[in-house]
Amino acid sequence: MRSLLYIIAVILVIIWIFGAFVSPFGGNIIHVLLVIAIIALILGVIRRA
Repeated sequence: MRSLLYIIAVILVIIWIFGAFVSPFGGNIIHVLLVIAIIALILGVIRRA
């Protein structure tokens, strides 16, 4: 589950970068998903420590 979350976060970052430099598509949705993924990753790191 943890590795799946990292993969999803990386995909979201790539989509966000692609959208920022090529064409704006689903801008707000990508930002919201990216923030949720980052928060989930931070919580996972905190729980592991």
